[in-house]
Amino acid sequence: MRRTDVTARDTAPAAPAQRGVPTTEAWLRTPSAAPGVLRVRPLTGEATASYVQRLATAYRLTLSQLLDGAGITLTGHGTLPAAELHLNHNAARRLAALAQFPLPHLKNALPHLALPGDAHGTEAAAHWKRLEAEQQPLRACTLCTRHRSHDATDTAWAHPAPQRLVCPRDQQAAPDPRLTTTVHTWAVPELAATHHAHQRLLRHPRAATAWTTARAITTRWYDHQQHLTHRWHTRLNQLYATNPHLTTTHSASPTLLARDLVIYPETVTLAVALAALPNRPHRNTGNALRLIAHRLGLPRLPLNANDPLRVFLTHTRH
Repeated sequence: MRRTDVTARDTAPAAPAQRGVPTTEAWLRTPSAAPGVLRVRPLTGEATASYVQRLATAYRLTLSQLLDGAGITLTGHGTLPAAELHLNHNAARRLAALAQFPLPHLKNALPHLALPGDAHGTEAAAHWKRLEAEQQPLRACTLCTRHRSHDATDTAWAHPAPQRLVCPRDQQAAPDPRLTTTVHTWAVPELAATHHAHQRLLRHPRAATAWTTARAITTRWYDHQQHLTHRWHTRLNQLYATNPHLTTTHSASPTLLARDLVIYPETVTLAVALAALPNRPHRNTGNALRLIAHRLGLPRLPLNANDPLRVFLTHTRH
């Protein structure tokens, strides 16, 4: 069978023979949309292509072989994380039957499965679609992936919510889609603590706005080396020490690859402070700055007129 979808990097090595796992030939003789014998649990926010690839790996098939055996016609070419697999409704229904998951549950876990507007024609079809950089999924925690893949693979890609940047149990993170391996975070224990603080922030009614604003502010400070540079440089070096691949295996700057992870504690701290600020006129800007500086562990926070935090406090906040 001609391969049209995965490169050598995306194809897992053949697993040793396991009792109860069908061979490729036997599985391909299974009637279309028949329930599979393996139940591979999806990760929250997992890319559709990632889940299909993991399911295929569990059966020791390529992605295209799995779809063909399920009666799904695949068109186009793509590889993760630069492209996503889009299934129409009938293809999604067949995948759900094979995976032994109700279609609503599978749609809830896979945000790009059977997107609104997909055709409901008679043919079960899938096609590859290229993703812009900001739409690309991130590497999922390798231990969580292996646990949900019958130990067949530790590779998965997901679209995590911002509050899931770090896996606190396994202390792994992947802050940038250009990272093909996860970053171990045990050398920076405040990252796991920040994850839990982020969960608490979500209960605040202004959490989404506060998070978006805080992330824009700390990103600007990081890029312009302002206010927290020494702290962030120290944290970056801690990550380098336990993740040498950050500096040796990527064309992009490691400073940028790890940026979201490095600024994560201060971003959450700032978001919590912004969410708690009363919606009052700009006359209380000085008090707000003193409070925020204290929360960030700074003696003071001198800001020029164009600093995004000052702009937010004096002009944007209503």
